[in-house]
Amino acid sequence: MRQTIIAGNWKMNSSKEVVNTLVMGILSGMADVKSKVIVCAPFPYLSQAEALATHSQLQIGAQDLNVNASGAFTGEVSAEMIKDFGVTHVIVGHSERRSLYGETDEIVAEKVQVALDNDLTPLFCIGEQLEERESGKTEAVVSRQVNAVINRVGIEAFKNIIVAYEPVWAIGTGVTATPQQAQDTHAFIRRLLADHDSDIAQSTPILYGGSMSPVNAEELMGCEDIDGGLIGGASLKAEDFLHICKAG
Repeated sequence: MRQTIIAGNWKMNSSKEVVNTLVMGILSGMADVKSKVIVCAPFPYLSQAEALATHSQLQIGAQDLNVNASGAFTGEVSAEMIKDFGVTHVIVGHSERRSLYGETDEIVAEKVQVALDNDLTPLFCIGEQLEERESGKTEAVVSRQVNAVINRVGIEAFKNIIVAYEPVWAIGTGVTATPQQAQDTHAFIRRLLADHDSDIAQSTPILYGGSMSPVNAEELMGCEDIDGGLIGGASLKAEDFLHICKAG
C-alpha cells in the first residue's frame, strides 16, 4: 500500500512573516493528517522552515539544486548546502525549470542522480505542454522524460524517487486535467516503470501536480494510480493545504 504524499511548492513566494504564519498554521492542523507532508520553500527560508518544523512530522524540501558540490557557480546552491538545513526532499525537473531555464532531460537526470547520491529524495517532475497533448504526444513526452532518468540511474533507484506528473497546461491556469485524464497518464507512467520492474512500479509514488485544490483533491486522489499531489498555489494557504492533506 503506497502512502499518500502531499508536497507544497511555494515557488518564488513568501516572506519571513508569511513563512512563520504558514508553517505554524499547517502544524496546528497536522494532528489528524495521515499523509506524508512536505513543504518546499525558497532557499532563503529553508532555515526558518526547518526551525519551525523541528520535532514535527512536517518534512522540508528544496525547489532545485546544482549538480556541483562547490565552486565558482555564483547564485547556485548545492545538495550539501540544502542538506545543512534539514532538507529531505528536492524538486527536480519542474516544468518551469525545463521551460524557463532550459533544463534538458539529461540535465534533469543528472540532478536526480546528484540528489540520490546525497541521500535526498527527488520529487522528479514530468509532463507535457498543451500543444503536445493536443497532438497526441503525451505518452511520447512522458516516456522520453522517464527513460532519461532510468538510463542514468537505473530502475532500482526508483525505490527512492517520487514521481510527480504535472500536465504543464494545468499549472497555475486553474485548468485541471479531469480525474480520468490524470489517472490514465499515471497508469501509463506506472506501466513504463513496470516494463523494467513490476514491484518497483507498484511501490513508486506518483503525485499529480496540475492545479490540485481543496475542491478536486479528494476525487483526484481517489484514482487508483494517483498517490498524492505536488501543490502550487493552494500550498500558500494553510487552510487549503491542510484540506488537501486530509483528503488523501
